[in-house]
Amino acid sequence: MLIDLFALQQTYNQQRIMLCFNGPLTKSLIEEIGHALRNYMEREHATASSSMDVFGAYIEMTQNIRHYAFRKGWADSDAAATIVIARDPEGRYVVSAGNVVDCDDGADLTERVAALAALDKAALKAQYKEQLRIPREEGSCSGAGLGLIDLARKASEPLACSLKTLDDGRAFFSIRVVM
Repeated sequence: MLIDLFALQQTYNQQRIMLCFNGPLTKSLIEEIGHALRNYMEREHATASSSMDVFGAYIEMTQNIRHYAFRKGWADSDAAATIVIARDPEGRYVVSAGNVVDCDDGADLTERVAALAALDKAALKAQYKEQLRIPREEGSCSGAGLGLIDLARKASEPLACSLKTLDDGRAFFSIRVVM
């Protein structure tokens, strides 16, 4: 099968996609894509704060995906993700990420995102401070904690997510952050 790259390019251009990745995430790949993202944003003359927010969102999302797959003991093929960084019509940056999760984990995360999306900036700040005060056991995994709250705080609109059930009993979780 020959992929119609021209049609793909046109779709990317129409949707203002700056960067897209689909496949297994390794530590070195996360770093390389992050480097490319920083370079791209420099060439676009993005403000320092925008660059830091977008880069931070990218790192938070990709590391969470990688850590989740590692905790589950999944092979690289199951640790695959789709990452898209784009601009919306208002010129804001949109960072989206998706990966396969266990259905229960996806449902819990979807509820967590919805709860954060319902909060205003003051409530998000209070929740962030509260989360900071919670003692962490060494080696424990917080999962959807401080990093997710921080994404919600920095976002210019409420976080959005979706969960699509797959045939194998798992689901594909997608999250979108507008910066």
